[in-house]
Amino acid sequence: MRLWKYFLIFLFLSSCTSNQDPKFIANNQLIIDTHIDTPYRLYNQLEENGSYEDISKITTFDFDYIKALEGGLNVSFFSIYLPAQTQVDGSSFQLANELIDMVTTIVDNNSDHFFLLNNSVYLANLPGQNLIGIALGMENGAPIEGNLERVKYFFDKGIRYITLTHSKSNHISDSSYDENRQWGGLSTFGKELVSEMNNIGMIIDISHVSDEAFMQVLDISKVPVIASHSSLRYFTPGWERNVSDEMLIALADNGGVLQINFGSKFINYAEQNDDEYNFATVSQTVDHFDRAISLVGIDHVGIGSDFDGVGDTLPIGLKDASSYPNLIEEFLKRGYSQSDIQKILGGNTLRVWREVENYARKNTSD
Repeated sequence: MRLWKYFLIFLFLSSCTSNQDPKFIANNQLIIDTHIDTPYRLYNQLEENGSYEDISKITTFDFDYIKALEGGLNVSFFSIYLPAQTQVDGSSFQLANELIDMVTTIVDNNSDHFFLLNNSVYLANLPGQNLIGIALGMENGAPIEGNLERVKYFFDKGIRYITLTHSKSNHISDSSYDENRQWGGLSTFGKELVSEMNNIGMIIDISHVSDEAFMQVLDISKVPVIASHSSLRYFTPGWERNVSDEMLIALADNGGVLQINFGSKFINYAEQNDDEYNFATVSQTVDHFDRAISLVGIDHVGIGSDFDGVGDTLPIGLKDASSYPNLIEEFLKRGYSQSDIQKILGGNTLRVWREVENYARKNTSD
């Protein structure tokens, strides 16, 4: 009897310790990062050197298998990024296919490290495994080229979200970076595209779009949407690339999720100057989470780091995919519960993904 007593005390003390350990939480909770730009960096290496680094091993990138495993990452949405120039020279469709095929080949050749993730069914079972799920998100809808059938085409190729535009307005939407606002938000085709993405089960991403397009998507979409890598304009006044309080509230009303971007410019834009780059901190990054949650609640915020997409601008303590425990540690310091942290790390994104899938499934069966 005495042995059982000591054993129960040991289990209690162990759980108290481990449950407050950031590394333990990272390894035992589902972590989904909705925006990692490694594919385009690999592509650039291939173009320049004829080969690229092996991401199943340690690399110079922000993301690789070793860093992801150390950080507890379970699902990386790899960005299939199409620069604005590709919509001008007509190469976006070809490049999108090349990038998708490159990622597929890497995953196939490293099946003991990665697997392609096409649905949300098994996500809850991933923590504690040594496999990293790779999902695909298309950054810039230029390859759609005005053809709604391309949504199904790219869905079948593995794409699970589409960022409607990027740094320049395209045939779908005005861009937050572009003074050319030819559509006043979404084009006529863009509005049709939103409905088609709903029907197919493709998540809509409204990072990069203009404010008007952002709100129009929310009016049209029948399911929650995401902003896959955006932070709060409250901390970066006047910078349209981030999301205003009004937009965040509308996104939450839609059921959607704001995925906080880690890039220092997204976190502390006003502190940058020409003399010396001012890197953000983990604390400043979590300030964005705090404010979003104070405005709309815990169910509408997630992680969209932009690893490998923002160059050497990442915050001190959040430099690569091994650093999610540092984020968790700051959440714990601020009194976040484990259930709240679980929602931020991946639960909220999982909910959106399932709602998008369920709507498309119901739409098909009807």
